[in-house]
Amino acid sequence: MKPMDIQQKLNQYRYHFIVTILASSIVAVLAYAAPSLLTVLAYFWPLFASTTVLLVLIVAFGGVSQLATEDHGEKAGEGLLDYVAAARPEHTDAEPRRFE
Repeated sequence: MKPMDIQQKLNQYRYHFIVTILASSIVAVLAYAAPSLLTVLAYFWPLFASTTVLLVLIVAFGGVSQLATEDHGEKAGEGLLDYVAAARPEHTDAEPRRFE
């Protein structure tokens, strides 16, 4: 390859190089300016702790509730499904209104 061919190839991709350098610079500045992970954990530990307790309670009570719904089996949501199916127009006997 001649030096002129290399120069043309570099000029062809100059915007790619500029965007790559800018993106790398922005990431480097953000990484330098961002707080450390321990700082973030120290600030948000009450939120993390309360969320953990809530999830544990949901799992604990969810297991108890699941035992109570096992008695109903497949019929647990049938009433709601029947209500929704009855509200659909193709399941009603009335003629739809025509607006002219």
